[in-house]
Amino acid sequence: MASPRKKTLKIAILTDENSWIAPWVLQLAQGWQQEGHAVQIAHACTELREGDLCFCLSFSQIVPVRIRKLFKNVLVVHESDLPKGRGWSPMSWQILEGEKRIPVTLFEAADAVDSGPIYLQDWIALEGWELSPHWRTMQAETTLKLCRQFVAQWPDIQGRPQRGSPSYYPRRTPADSKLDPNKTLREQFNLLRIVDNERYPAFFELNGRKYKLAITLVDESKEEGDNAS
Repeated sequence: MASPRKKTLKIAILTDENSWIAPWVLQLAQGWQQEGHAVQIAHACTELREGDLCFCLSFSQIVPVRIRKLFKNVLVVHESDLPKGRGWSPMSWQILEGEKRIPVTLFEAADAVDSGPIYLQDWIALEGWELSPHWRTMQAETTLKLCRQFVAQWPDIQGRPQRGSPSYYPRRTPADSKLDPNKTLREQFNLLRIVDNERYPAFFELNGRKYKLAITLVDESKEEGDNAS
């Protein structure tokens, strides 16, 4: 006997406009639509329509109670082992701290920032060479994996309360991409790994002038092919 078809869900994805995760959000939405779900992508709380699930992915505002009441679950994905590392840009801060195993947590939105029950968790393993485009891709792929897993298990998935004392990361600003010209590249490599060459590039000041630096990973295999031609 064939198993009953799962319920068609009304799913919203709430994300900042022009966010780095936009291409993956589109991929996630298209996949759910192919499964028969109705999916809305929104960039502001006021755009949301009532539904079953709302996923907040790279969304920089707290979703108020009146909006959360429109859905059965409002989910957030955050790259820390909550309650440690609540707040802003947790992946960047942990890479800057030299961490190579980064947790990714899917949890319920609540009144207090990053404080809701945890449903799912996975881990990103870094080797230490990855620049922003590389670890961002790993971050997005893990985020999509957790979101898909939640939908596949809903409504039978259960959350667990956060335990322990919370810690908080502050918001990063373009000024946080400043290099010290008196330090070595090795000393500042983790900072170079988390800069964005376009949005918040690395820079340093010297002799009363400000200089901007861009960093990219050299594709050695391509260089070898070019030299051989």
